[in-house]
Amino acid sequence: MVMMAGLLFMALLVIVPFTLASVRQMVLRSGRPGWLCRRLTARRPGSGLGLGATATEELHAFFNANKRVQIEQRQAQLVLRDDDQAGAPPRVGVDLGNGTAVIGKRR
Repeated sequence: MVMMAGLLFMALLVIVPFTLASVRQMVLRSGRPGWLCRRLTARRPGSGLGLGATATEELHAFFNANKRVQIEQRQAQLVLRDDDQAGAPPRVGVDLGNGTAVIGKRR
């Protein structure tokens, strides 16, 4: 009985996020209802992965240790600064020799 409950719980962890993701795809492809389509495509600044993507990544990391390293590396990369002196591509700059200008969007 306990094993069956565990299997049901694991199935819900996998099936529910994938079902929600497929419904989201159907709404986005059809464009109806419009308000829901606009709500699903709107991204707020600073918003990360959705709940379904996070649950899927955590489940993947549970079975594969390399995925855990990838998630931790992504989190560490978000904390680091991008400086021109550190070799990051310039956000703003004018190169008179080549006649080019680089204008970047602020984060």
